[in-house]
Amino acid sequence: MKDFFKYMSATVVGLIVFSLITGVIGVMCVVGMIASESSAKDVSDNTVMVLKLSGMLNERSEETFMSQFGGNDTGVIGLDDVLSAIDKAKNNDKIKGIYIEAGMMAADSYASLAAVRNALLDFKKSGKWIIAYGDVYTQGNYYVASVADKVYLNPSGQIDWHGISSQPIFLKDLMAKFGVKMQLAKVGTYKSAPEMFTADKMSDANREQVTAYVNGIWQNVCKGVSESRKISVQTLNSYADNFITLADPKDYVKYKLADKLIYSDEIKTEINKLLKKDADADVNTVSLAEMKQVKNKERKGDEIAVYYAYGDIVDSSAGDVFSEEHNIVGKTVCDDLKDLMEDDDVKAVVLRINSGGGSAYASEQIWHYVELLKKKKPVVVSMGGMAASGGYYISSGANWIVAEPTTLTGSIGIFGMFPDFSGLLTQKLGVKFDEVKTNRHSAFGTPARPFNEEEMNYLNKYIDRGYNLFRARVAQGRKMNVAEVEKIAQGHVWLGQDALKIKLVDELGGLDKAVAKAAQLAKLKEYHTSAYPGKSDWLDKFMNSMSGGSYVNAQMRQALGEYYEPFIMMKNIQNQSAIQARVPFVVNIK
Repeated sequence: MKDFFKYMSATVVGLIVFSLITGVIGVMCVVGMIASESSAKDVSDNTVMVLKLSGMLNERSEETFMSQFGGNDTGVIGLDDVLSAIDKAKNNDKIKGIYIEAGMMAADSYASLAAVRNALLDFKKSGKWIIAYGDVYTQGNYYVASVADKVYLNPSGQIDWHGISSQPIFLKDLMAKFGVKMQLAKVGTYKSAPEMFTADKMSDANREQVTAYVNGIWQNVCKGVSESRKISVQTLNSYADNFITLADPKDYVKYKLADKLIYSDEIKTEINKLLKKDADADVNTVSLAEMKQVKNKERKGDEIAVYYAYGDIVDSSAGDVFSEEHNIVGKTVCDDLKDLMEDDDVKAVVLRINSGGGSAYASEQIWHYVELLKKKKPVVVSMGGMAASGGYYISSGANWIVAEPTTLTGSIGIFGMFPDFSGLLTQKLGVKFDEVKTNRHSAFGTPARPFNEEEMNYLNKYIDRGYNLFRARVAQGRKMNVAEVEKIAQGHVWLGQDALKIKLVDELGGLDKAVAKAAQLAKLKEYHTSAYPGKSDWLDKFMNSMSGGSYVNAQMRQALGEYYEPFIMMKNIQNQSAIQARVPFVVNIK
């Protein structure tokens, strides 16, 4: 009886403490939301927008517990917020210019950086100025900052300019040491995603497509910088070959990459010159976060929905309150598309897709709902940094597809990968198995042994059916025959600019072009856009999941760079759908 009361008391105390914590968090959330909703930002005259290029640039920002009460501690910047802020600044007469403060920003793709760069170029068309300062410019940040009228560098600073590389890792030999093998069924000569687990070097086909991809991106980067800084592409390549990253800072001015060497405290003087104020006068600034609270132009006309679908395509959700990770959850997206289909206020839909694929099953379900939606209203796809494999699957049925020149797309192919743990269990750990079964294939998929020849034949037929369906969906959506699709399929990835030539996409450009096309197809003269799905606040995530522990994902992505995706793939391999339509590689943006 004594132990009973002891445990009962502990349980009651625990419940009371939990209730108090939950109550406090709830009150904090309400206060935070009220403060956020009631604090529209009023911009002062002669204001400068400060665009800090630091942290991790993702497709869209998300509310988290830490960002709600401690600022954006994860260092995640939403591309949607950046583009919106630049557009607001362009149309606000009180904002005279943009000051780019270069830091160590990483990005998911050069296409995302190009979107920011193009928005800044559009801002300059309004007659307003842009200046940039950095202690160190990463290559990606310099690509963005080079649009500035003046590029300033610290006298002890650095401009990283080295070219682009992709260095895939291979785990076959490592796994062999633990007695683990991957059994592979795939269709597509270029479908190289499984190579990380089944090979010890790049296949010739994969090397061919990766070479084309990185060269294509680099050409676009050099072209942009060349036009802004009036330096020939040949000269820029020479700079990269001579590794000017470690050059004397004075040489950057001589090379025309920077206009002047100054210290950070001196940038105020340069800004005041542009504002025609005294050198030591205070400068009114507005940050990216504050720009969210600045009123936008009045919403008029009909509604075009911009639906964001980014991340891995998965069958079910597995996020938590602290996580910055985002996935395209099959059933959730299908439900959302159904709602948009039934919403009479929405006249057209733009699907903003940034995904390297994932579950073939979920991709097929989303494709189906895009087809249903298309029967009711125009559907236009805007591709971000990646819309490949499953990402292309769900794009292919749209009325019109817009891609960035450096979007990674295509990769029409499917694979199935199944781990064989028998070597680890039986040979390394000494685990023995016996078996009783009712039918011939009752033990299919057991970790006790690898697949036999007959089972692999079944799997290959299954993969073939999936590939044939994928090709048929593309042929239907792109108005080709299957033979034409096959010539550009086989898992081959394409840059957006090359995909245009082979009719996988219809137009090159960003989200703005996709919206304009949607308005044209819907025959709208006046329109506004609304973003979907609504951003989940951190309390929703908290109430839906109490697992915790994933808060470090954003920092992990930034730290691991190109090794983050293989790490996550290994981490989640047991939870993934066995049949995948996934992009074969990821290029690290440095």
